[in-house]
Amino acid sequence: MISTDLTRRNFATRLAPVFSVFGLAALLSKPSAAKSSKHEDMGVKKLNEEGKPNEGNSFIMPIVIHNGVAYIAGQGAHDTGPAESWEIGAHTTKVMDKIKKLVEAAGSTMDDVLQLSVFLTKIEQYDGMNNVFKTYFPHGGPARTTVAVAALPGNSLVEINCIAAVTKK
Repeated sequence: MISTDLTRRNFATRLAPVFSVFGLAALLSKPSAAKSSKHEDMGVKKLNEEGKPNEGNSFIMPIVIHNGVAYIAGQGAHDTGPAESWEIGAHTTKVMDKIKKLVEAAGSTMDDVLQLSVFLTKIEQYDGMNNVFKTYFPHGGPARTTVAVAALPGNSLVEINCIAAVTKK
């Protein structure tokens, strides 16, 4: 027969003090409530184009930093001119200038870019994009993926996002 010492109620009563100690330890080890957000508690920084903390609730952040890695949101050329004037070299230069500015705002350099994803509206524009692209990486480029897509927002022929190691504080 099972003794009364092994009932669920008796078992729970004996373990309650143990769980209480763990609960107290967890409460005492929580970080200060002075931090501004749950994401900062986890080491996530969401920054604007200047590399300053986000003020407000932007839908997409251009820079997110976590564990020493900067994630740069996709950047496009956003051309307002007529479609017949769009040129892949000009669009790539505009996009890469934006990427460079954001990478530097995140505390990194183009030499510390680890990976880029390039989206082209026409794969035939690969060589034109690549000719401009390689001028931004004179010491060797990062890992890269290039794909053709049906269309991009903002009348862009190219959109690029990247990941970079944060090397400066």
